[in-house]
Amino acid sequence: MAHTRGAPYHPQTQGKIERYHRTLKNVVTLRNYYLPWELEQEIGRFVAYYNHERVHEALNNVTPADVYYGRHQEILTARQQLKVQTLRRRACYNRGESLREEELIRPSSIRECVH
Repeated sequence: MAHTRGAPYHPQTQGKIERYHRTLKNVVTLRNYYLPWELEQEIGRFVAYYNHERVHEALNNVTPADVYYGRHQEILTARQQLKVQTLRRRACYNRGESLREEELIRPSSIRECVH
């Protein structure tokens, strides 16, 4: 990864990081912080949420941590398989056929959290 510099005072050049800063600012400015460590803790919580919980549309609705650790393809594949399974079950239900018991398809990272 190479560092690139944009034109000074031209935030459109650094669009992604500027959007991140705006999101951070909107979350952090909702409260008053009386001690510096309170602000640092809030920023830390936001960064953890942003990287590990919040899905990003630009990343096909997975978290940055999933992409970084290489789990994103497994998650996307499991979503596609679950979609096919759901459509198949819906078609059987609409035709009045009995539904057979199937285990829901989940990526291993989700499976670990559920049990």
